[in-house]
Amino acid sequence: MPAVRPIHPDFQLLLDLKSGPLIGLFNDTRAFILELYPDSIELVYHTHALTSVFSTSEKLADAFCMLPIYSNHFNLGFNKGTLLKDPHKLLTGTGNLIRHIDITKKTDYRNPKVKALVKEAITFSLKDREKTPQQMGITISKIKAR
Repeated sequence: MPAVRPIHPDFQLLLDLKSGPLIGLFNDTRAFILELYPDSIELVYHTHALTSVFSTSEKLADAFCMLPIYSNHFNLGFNKGTLLKDPHKLLTGTGNLIRHIDITKKTDYRNPKVKALVKEAITFSLKDREKTPQQMGITISKIKAR
């Protein structure tokens, strides 16, 4: 297995403030996503949640999934979840587009059903994006300096 891309220092500083179990789940889920699409462009944000967004371009509109970490919980979100096939009814939520899977343990995402869902989201994003990015496999911080 290739080495996982380093976490952006802006993000790591805030991630270190979270609880140990949430950090461990985030790190492993991030590795899982990067294993499935190493060329993803990771956009990191700190708004209502500390969030790592995975996209097929530099644009948030081309994102296929996200990993928001809240105070006491964590999930794997799908930016266009309502447009994905979900035969196993894994996705929850009530938004117009976004759906998610609650993550409390590795088996919540490290399984063939979630792997297929992530791959479908990647394929959807690749087909839907307008142009190919100039750089791939990078992390871009959108975190405002304090």
